[in-house]
Amino acid sequence: MEYRELGKTGLKVSEIGFGAEWLERHNEEECLKIIRHAEEKGINILDCWMSEPNVRTNIGKAIKGRRERWIIQGHLGSTWQNGQYVKSRDLDKAAAAFSDLLTRLDTDYIDLGMIHFVDEEQEFHKIMDGGFYEYAASLRKKGVIRHIGMSTHNPHVAKLAAESGKIEMILFSINPAFDMLPASEDLNEYFDEKTYRKMTAGGIAPERSELYRICEGKGIGITVMKGYAGGRLFDPHTSPFGVALTPIQCLHYALTRPAVASVLVGFDSTEHVDQAVAYENAGDSEKDYATILSSAPYHPYSGQCTYCGHCAPCPAGIDIAMVNKLYDLAAMHDEVPASLKEHYRSLSAKGKDCIACGGCEKRCPFGVKVQSIMKKAENILA
Repeated sequence: MEYRELGKTGLKVSEIGFGAEWLERHNEEECLKIIRHAEEKGINILDCWMSEPNVRTNIGKAIKGRRERWIIQGHLGSTWQNGQYVKSRDLDKAAAAFSDLLTRLDTDYIDLGMIHFVDEEQEFHKIMDGGFYEYAASLRKKGVIRHIGMSTHNPHVAKLAAESGKIEMILFSINPAFDMLPASEDLNEYFDEKTYRKMTAGGIAPERSELYRICEGKGIGITVMKGYAGGRLFDPHTSPFGVALTPIQCLHYALTRPAVASVLVGFDSTEHVDQAVAYENAGDSEKDYATILSSAPYHPYSGQCTYCGHCAPCPAGIDIAMVNKLYDLAAMHDEVPASLKEHYRSLSAKGKDCIACGGCEKRCPFGVKVQSIMKKAENILA
């Protein structure tokens, strides 16, 4: 298992993580089996947004005596009322639900205290300027949560969070289908077939590209939800591309986005765990989402670098995908941060070393003008 820094939190998380939602349908013995199997495979981050009491208790029993092996994402505002889940900003209800989470997980702290499910900009401002954020900050001050995060599906809200100076990491929905769509305050739109008629002609929606670059630049780590788009990407009939992707291809797509540290996969069995962690030993051809997308009946990625690595190998030794990523990060700033320039200088081969052979452009599935970008990168980063 590979581990990545989660922004500036100081935490190192497994790049394959555990989204525990599906455990709600399992009993104690089954939960323990799946969680322990994931642990054996090197997974060390688990998201528990669910408020249902039994699943919380079962997770707590599975990690009992092994708490230090897990980085827990626990949510503030996910409550259980009258036998059902309710998202709530009522501080009394949110505090009671969070206390219940601590009790049932048998722990006195949560690593990542997530302000739960904020998809509306108006709600974001209300939370950040009011008592709800103050409640989260008080928990951090007491050490009950170690870091404050936020979960959202809306790139506009995620950008506000990343730029707030108050949110340390973000749980965000990322997959190649969602990345094509304009921002929405209604999660259901991301799963509506009609929505994909509004696909951005130029590839990844600009607000999402900007979000990833902002998070990378500010050290705001991202953990990923909806990496498989609810399984829709595995079937050509439900995939908006008209072709099926594999779990490994979906994972590789998410893990090649700037700032992403871990993809939280929903596990319903030990076999699902094995399918996901197979990513760690997969070859380049198995991870290759770009060829699939470029040959799909429907795709709008032409001309845009997705950092897929098909441009390699470069006879001049340039890590072309990395130079492209640094250039994209730099291009969003009026004044290029010194950290980006230093990262560029540390590369063993840079844009100036391009010999203009054109091999990278022939191999690129999306027709990116690599030679031009190498010149631009050298101009603004050197």
